[in-house]
Formats: sequence, C-alpha cells, structure tokens
Amino acid sequence: MKDIHDQIEARRAAARSGGGQARIDAQHGRGKLTARERIELLLDDGSFEEFDQLKAHRAVDFGMADTKPPGDGVVTGWGTINGRLVYVFSQDFTVFGGSLSETHAEKICKVQDMALRNGAPVIGLNDSGGARIQEGVDSLAGYAEVFQRNVDASGVIPQISVIMGPCAGGAVYSPAMTDFIVMVRDTSYMFVTGPDVVKTVTNEVVTAEELGGAATHTKRSGVADVAFDNDVETLAEVRRLFDFLPLNNRDGVPTRPFFDDPDRAEPALDRLIPANPNQPYDMREVIGALADEGDFYEIKPDYAGNILTGFIRIEGRTVGVVANQPMVLAGVLDIDSSRKAARHVRFCDAFEIPLLTLVDVPGFLPGTAQEYGGVISHGAKLLFAYAEATVPKVTVITRKAYGGAYDVMASKHLKADFNYAWPTAEIAVMGAKGAVEIIHRKDLGDAERIAAHVADYEARFANPFVAAERGFVDEVIEPRSTRKRVARAFASLRTKRQERPWRKHGTIPL
Repeated sequence: MKDIHDQIEARRAAARSGGGQARIDAQHGRGKLTARERIELLLDDGSFEEFDQLKAHRAVDFGMADTKPPGDGVVTGWGTINGRLVYVFSQDFTVFGGSLSETHAEKICKVQDMALRNGAPVIGLNDSGGARIQEGVDSLAGYAEVFQRNVDASGVIPQISVIMGPCAGGAVYSPAMTDFIVMVRDTSYMFVTGPDVVKTVTNEVVTAEELGGAATHTKRSGVADVAFDNDVETLAEVRRLFDFLPLNNRDGVPTRPFFDDPDRAEPALDRLIPANPNQPYDMREVIGALADEGDFYEIKPDYAGNILTGFIRIEGRTVGVVANQPMVLAGVLDIDSSRKAARHVRFCDAFEIPLLTLVDVPGFLPGTAQEYGGVISHGAKLLFAYAEATVPKVTVITRKAYGGAYDVMASKHLKADFNYAWPTAEIAVMGAKGAVEIIHRKDLGDAERIAAHVADYEARFANPFVAAERGFVDEVIEPRSTRKRVARAFASLRTKRQERPWRKHGTIPL
C-alpha cells in the first residue's frame, strides 16, 4: 500500500511542478505567476478541488509520445470566492506554452459542463500560445468544443475570461464569447494573427503590444473590459467583480450586508448641475452618491468614455448602471458608446440584474464618420436592448434628454418602470437654439426676435414639466433625494414579472 501512496504522491508532485523549475523561474522572470499560484490567489484559501490532475495527452507524432507531463498544460477544478461556488481553469504556460491539445480541451470542457449543470460561473485564466501544432486538426476540434459550450452557457451562467499571457489565433474566440474580459498590462495580449503574419500579409510592422495589448483592447477596440497592472491586482479585482454577479440566470442578484442608509440625502447633488447648460460635470459623482458606500465597479472605463457602465449596490443588492457622461463629448451617443451600453444592458437583463439609467444626452453624434460607420444600426442595438429588457428599470434624467437619444435611454416608452427627472431636466427634440433656427427661419436676421424665440422655447421645454404633464416622467424629484427614491423604486420592483411573446430569439441589428 505504501508503494501505491508513494507512486500517487510522485505523480501529483510531477503535476504540480508543471514544466519544471526552470520554466517556472522563466515565468516569474516575465513578471507572471504560475497557473497554480493564480488559482490560489483567485479562490478562497483551501477551497480548490482539482479535476484531471494526472490527465495526459495521447499524441504520438513528432516525438510527442516521449513527453507526457501530467495535467497537459491546464489546471482545472472548482472552489469558492467569498464562499460562493465557481469553476475555474488556468492554463499553464510552462507546459508546451499552454498550447491547447485534444485532452487539454477535454479538461476545459468538463469544467464548463459541470458549471452549467450546477449553475455556477466559469472563470478562465488564459495563458496559451494557441493550438498545439503537433496535434493538427485534433486541437482545432478541441477549440470548437470549447466554443460550443461558451455559446450554450451564454446568458445562463456568468463567464469571465482573464487574459494573463498570450492569447492568439483560435484562442481569442472563446474569451470573445464570454461576458467579461480582463487583461494584465504589459504581459497579456490578444490577436487573431500575430505581428509576423501581419507583416507578411499587409507589410505592416507592429509589435505584439501595439497589435493586441491591454491598452489596444481596453481603449481602442473595446474587446476587453478592464486591465490592471499585474497578476495579483488583476485576480483581486476579478474577485471583486465576481461578488457583484449572480451565480446563474435563476439565482437572483447577490445580497450582502450594507451599512449605508437607503434614505441618505445628498445635498451636494442640488448644486451639481452647472447654470451654464453647456458646462460639463462628472456623472460619476451622481453614481457614487447613489451607491452603497459609494462603491462603483466600472466596466470598460477607458473605452467610449461618453457613457459609463458598471455595477453598484443599493440596499446590498447588485444594480447595473448605464449613465451618459457629460465630461466626454457632452455625453453624446455614438457608435462605440451605443455598443458598449447595449452589451451591458443585455448582460444585466440576461441575469436579472436591475438597471439604473442616468440620462444627460444631447443626442447622437453627427458626421460622415458616424453615418458611414453605421451609427443607425449601432444606436438601434441600444434601443433594442432596452426595449427587450424585462428586468426592473429605473431612469433619472438629470439634465438634457434630446431627440431620439431621449427615447433610447430607457424612456417610459420603452417600458421603464420608474422615470424621474431633476428640476434641471430638459426634454425636447433638440436644444433651443437649433429648434428656433428651424421653427423661426424667417426671423434669422433679427437678433432680438431670435433671442425672444429662444427664451420662449426654453421656457416651454428647458424643464421637465411638459413631459411630467403627459406622464412620460413619473415625478420631478429633488436631486438630494435621488438615492431614497431610487432605492424605494427598486424595492417595489423585486417581484416584477413581465412576459414577452414566444419567440426563438429576436433579430437584434448586429
């Protein structure tokens, strides 16, 4: 019996050592943790239970039969984050560069299948050179099996991808289909084809960082949601994000103890809106004032800054936030901000997370670049997402709500449940100056008459009362009371039920 125990321990030790000490040292030399070190930081102490620790590849070509490290380049299993169940896989770059083989894929698929059956999220720690070339089509088949499970799990359990090293070729499509992508600055990158292929095909010279680094994907492409400076900070922030998410689409939002009075008044909000309607203010101040303990987890903070998305808690319960940001492009909607917000709205609706929308939007961004880029279709994505969402929806109009953008931003007409407006709200087709130049075109040469027309238009529409008279705004509220009103609104909507006509799925304008 002792021989068997010794043999088991020897095999386990081999699995824990990955590709050997030299490769572990090389991994540390790049400023990166190993696959197992990452899991230890991500999960609660002592909670990790591993699957398939001794599983090895079955390839025999190109001398592969002579090297069969146990685990085959990925560590898989389950554990807890703050006591809540989660499934995880962590690719081991020290074993064949973390490349995906048939058995490597089987291990990931087992985790995905168990997560789906048990209604728990999946977190993937990606650090892989891509498909294992020595296995040819078997590795490609393995990727496709993972992709199919990403799709099956979409909208059923949260899926988080953490890019902690290279992620190239077919490897990028699995993260792209998950709900959140988190990257590590300077040590992670994502691209379909690498710099060498780009140079060969297009003659462009570009570095891996420029092509697919964290800055590229969090600021320019919008592929990734957020990036952090190192592995330790990244994993701590993933734990924080996880705390906001439900375990599955039927579990309900997580609730945690809170120490913030729901009736807390915020007198500073009464003075937040500038007297000059063209002067910006920071919408994050409003979000912080409404959130429990001011805690706001922002999603895509460096991309499409004219709209803010993320999560807060109100009375200890998770709430999704979409808010125009007057500090960037006056809070206007454009292609990127519409896509960013639509994705967030659809995620929240899929997982029964209530939606809070804060509105200060002067309209859609004009220009040939926007029209040629399809702003109509992209803006319609946000419209479709809000109209389709059946979760509790509370909207607060703080200042401008002009034109079609007023409709799009969770208006009463898209079945928002509570629509509040501050006294500073302006709900109209457009701003006073532009409206007067159209309505009173014949008086354009008379500055005095035009000024009078502008003053008349502002008196009619530079306030929320016309909309309130028509029931498009439920109530005009004092800014200082917003947290109390929003908290009470969401509390009253906890039993909301809204049925949709049966359909296989809608045809959102992709």
